[in-house]
Amino acid sequence: MALLEIRSVSKSFGGVAANIDISFDVVEGEILGLLGPNGAGKTSLFNAISGEVTPDSGEILLAGRRISGLGPVACAMAGIARTFQVVRSFESMTVLENVMVGAFARHPRAAEAMQAATETIAFCGLSAKTDAPAHGLSPAEKRRLEVARALATQPRLLLLDEMLTGLTPTEAQAGVQLVRDVQARGVTIVMVEHVMEVVLPLVGRAVLLNLGRVLTIGTPAEIVKNPDVIRAYLGDRYAAD
Repeated sequence: MALLEIRSVSKSFGGVAANIDISFDVVEGEILGLLGPNGAGKTSLFNAISGEVTPDSGEILLAGRRISGLGPVACAMAGIARTFQVVRSFESMTVLENVMVGAFARHPRAAEAMQAATETIAFCGLSAKTDAPAHGLSPAEKRRLEVARALATQPRLLLLDEMLTGLTPTEAQAGVQLVRDVQARGVTIVMVEHVMEVVLPLVGRAVLLNLGRVLTIGTPAEIVKNPDVIRAYLGDRYAAD
């Protein structure tokens, strides 16, 4: 059953087309990769799904309800949460305070929000940093903090924008396990990622964008064998393999 439906979505900025007639579904409970070279339109599509921008045409549905154009607050309350390519933590606030910002979406009382935030912090492996200011965290810890704040809103759909970027191999593998743990909780995930060797074994399907359009949709095995994908994105090394 499709949780998220993207229907002929197009969006331009100042005459530049970021997304052109994009259509695909995200099945409830899956991890779907949103792949493509820089400038392909991945983050623009995330912004449309999360309500930060309104598509020029087409529609976006969550569990059958149209959400395109509702704005980020309404989309968050409907069950969509996201992280950002450039981390957006509240630097002067502690880890607990950062995650409580997300928890207040479902728990208006401070004590309840604190309890929910504490549990989410533990789930994300940051308990030792609960009272630490965000500005003192390592890059990997800041990525986890963003995931924790997003999860504290209790989403049905989690959008991860380059969560594994800039991490060491060990940190990236720990990040992969966190993504799997989130999926095990019943959260549907769409993730933008450039580290192919890490993301392809993780996702069940992938949508590959190029120049604002859907180039192909398929399993990882299908994606890496597609000549158009190799030519536009993966490169000669995959062709040789």
